[in-house]
Amino acid sequence: MKLALVILAICAVSCTSRRMPADSTAVAEKASVAAGKKIYQLHCDKCHPGGEAGLGPALNNNPAPGFLKRFQVRHGLGVMPKFDKSRISPDDLDHIMAYLKARKREPKLPR
Repeated sequence: MKLALVILAICAVSCTSRRMPADSTAVAEKASVAAGKKIYQLHCDKCHPGGEAGLGPALNNNPAPGFLKRFQVRHGLGVMPKFDKSRISPDDLDHIMAYLKARKREPKLPR
């Protein structure tokens, strides 16, 4: 009987709704996307305007995985120049990837 009451009490407490603080992960993601947009505009937008095709191919509908895009940025295959860590830091590259991912989720995201 006591066990049933304990289980009932645990269920009652766990089922109540509580006001949770703002999700810090979502806030950090938005900040990363905003930073990525600025960095993208500085280094990438000339050849991939708004993620669309220009001098370079379109990135918005590019199905390549993130690690391959990172490799392309660092090693500059084809006509794309390489961007070493002194031009685009690892953190900045993370921000660019977050921005591209956000553009993929929201194709109408403003440039």
